[in-house]
Amino acid sequence: AQGASLLALPEASIGGYLSVLGAGRDGSHAESPESLPPVTDVDGPELRRVAEIAGDMTLVVGFCEEDGGTRYNSAAAVTGEGVLGVHRKVHQPLGENMFYEAGDVFRAFDTPVGRLGMLICYDKAFPESARGLALDGAEVVACISAWPASRTASGDDIADDRWTHRFNLFDQARALENQVVWVAANQHGTFGSLRFVANAKIVGPGGDVRATTGTDAGLAVAHLDVEAELDTARRAMFHLRDRRPELYLEPVHA
Repeated sequence: AQGASLLALPEASIGGYLSVLGAGRDGSHAESPESLPPVTDVDGPELRRVAEIAGDMTLVVGFCEEDGGTRYNSAAAVTGEGVLGVHRKVHQPLGENMFYEAGDVFRAFDTPVGRLGMLICYDKAFPESARGLALDGAEVVACISAWPASRTASGDDIADDRWTHRFNLFDQARALENQVVWVAANQHGTFGSLRFVANAKIVGPGGDVRATTGTDAGLAVAHLDVEAELDTARRAMFHLRDRRPELYLEPVHA
C-alpha cells in the first residue's frame, strides 16, 4: 500500500468476523459462533494505532464497535489526524442481528481523497444505500466486506459461484448508478464455516473495473484522478441531476 492515498481493508479486519452465519430460511443459526469478536472503542488504542500507521493515507478498516454496551459491525475511516468518520452496518444478513445492533444512517464526509461514503457488505445489495451517500455528495464509496461463497460452492468453482457473481455485480452496478469511484475490499480464505470470495476491486464511475484481485489474496491498485473521473462520467448523462424523484413511489413501511 506504499504510495496509496486511500486503502480499504475488509469488514472485521480488527478482531475477526462471526465464524458462522445462519442457514435457515429465517436467517436463524443452527449454531453460535465459537466466540464473538473482541470489541473496539472508536477512541480506543486499536484505532489510534491504525491511525498512526495510516499517516497521510486515508485508511478504511472494519471492527466490532461497542457503544454503551451495544455491539455494532462498524467501519472507520482514519488518517494520522484521527478518525474522520464511522459507519455502522445497516443491513444484517443471515442472523447477524443476533449479535450486532443495526446502524441507522448513511452519511458522507470530507477526507483528503474527496468526499467519502462507507458501506459494509450486505449494505451494497440495496440501491438506496449507495444512492443516499451519493446524494450526500460522496465522490468515493468504500464498501468493505466479509462476503462468503454459497454453501454449495466447491473449492474449485468459487470464481463461478453465484454469490461471487452477485458480489461483483453489485460493485459495478452501484458505481455506475451513482457515477462514483467504488473501492471494494473483501476477506479471503476461510474463517469458521465461511469461505470468502475475495474479489477486491476498484471500479470507475462508468462501472468499469480498473483493478481486481479476482479470487486471490492481495491488493487491487489503480491510479485515478477522482475529480477528473467524475467530471468525465457526468458530463453528458448525470444520473443524480437527471433524477425525477417527484415521480417515484414513496417507500412503503409495513
